[in-house]
Amino acid sequence: MPSPQPSSALRSPRLWIGSGLILAVVSTLFALLYVGGNVDPKGNLRDLPVALVNSDRGADAGGKHTNLGDQIVSGIEKKAADNHSIEWQVLSRKEADKRLGQGKVFGALVVPKDFTATVTGLTNPKQKQAARPTLTVLTNQSAGSIGSSMASQASQKAAHAASAQIGKDLLDRAKSQGAKLAPAAQLMLADPATVEVADGHPVGSHSAMGLSAFYYALVLVVCGMLGANAITSQVDTALGYVHTDFGPFRQRMPVQHTSRVRTLAIGTVLMLGLSVVMGSLVQVATVGILDMDASHLGLLWLYSVGTIAVVGVSALALLSVFGTPGMLLSAIIFVAMAVPSSGATVPLQALPDFFRALAEFEPLRQITGGLRSILYYDAQGDAGLTRAWISMGIALVVSVLFGFGVTRFYDRKGMHRIPRPAESDPADSTESAEGDEAAEAAPAPATA
Repeated sequence: MPSPQPSSALRSPRLWIGSGLILAVVSTLFALLYVGGNVDPKGNLRDLPVALVNSDRGADAGGKHTNLGDQIVSGIEKKAADNHSIEWQVLSRKEADKRLGQGKVFGALVVPKDFTATVTGLTNPKQKQAARPTLTVLTNQSAGSIGSSMASQASQKAAHAASAQIGKDLLDRAKSQGAKLAPAAQLMLADPATVEVADGHPVGSHSAMGLSAFYYALVLVVCGMLGANAITSQVDTALGYVHTDFGPFRQRMPVQHTSRVRTLAIGTVLMLGLSVVMGSLVQVATVGILDMDASHLGLLWLYSVGTIAVVGVSALALLSVFGTPGMLLSAIIFVAMAVPSSGATVPLQALPDFFRALAEFEPLRQITGGLRSILYYDAQGDAGLTRAWISMGIALVVSVLFGFGVTRFYDRKGMHRIPRPAESDPADSTESAEGDEAAEAAPAPATA
């Protein structure tokens, strides 16, 4: 009986339906996760941490001591009671600088120590050259450029509102005292404070405006995931379970029956060894060739190697347990769900609740946090590095237990990838033996 033409596969409903369902799930999931997490950051914004620093010493005016800085703080806190988008944290300047240097606040609004004295001087007739008071808005790109921008906008809005309120009070006081002000003086008093924007925690010019940690983390995750796929293919080829095509050439090795546990162990050892190569090359390419701003190079190398190893072993476990669908699961876990919940581009405080929950265990968020600590925050443990190491340790243990536990279960139940001749019926045994003999007779090198 003649064999069907290969093109007849296109007439198979099963092929169309199966492929269509897989691709429909992939396209829908990636669209929902990628776009869903970032489509409305302002609408989802809640409790974005911003420091509020009052260094004002106050001044005596009209026979009493006045502190306009306290009035600004109380006014901002009163308005924030009805709007939960910003979490204003009243801090000293020292504590604010510390949290800026750990990425724990996205910016700060600072009232200087001479603010009240400078404002009072505007209405003092003895003051010949009155200086305008200044409110300073500090940004923090190292915590994320979008989050820093949101914090800056909120701080500037609050500063201008405070200036307008102070100006109204000054004009009312001048009016009550019967003072006649020139139009230029009235305009200046209506909005007396100057709002200056400064960088609260500068990052280097070769740090992708505070995004180099995210891009570096993404490279490490992709290296681990793709490395696991490549190692799985190479191990299966070496054991004779699959053939490998190199353009028009095909390589087929003799079948070596082995357990699933042993196959996973071989892949794991390869992953651990080759992660040293990949981690080293990633650092050489980014820091050595591209001149990315980085310090603590030894720690960065160790972190890079460890991250690739953990991600790779986790992906190998998924591939060993689920087979081909494990590749799709790896892409969903390490990319589709990880990128929008990483908090690297859009801050976690501007994400929907679903992505905030994902961020508690998704690997990319923890990896990015550790890299931010190494690259931007002098490798401080409480700036995200300690959490990253702990998370990677837990992920490694869970992946090893899951992968080897399930594959051992498969082996004990006799669910081998290629049935051994003794486990098959005579017809299958003959066919299997013939297949093995043909494979053994084939030359090991690639042939046409």
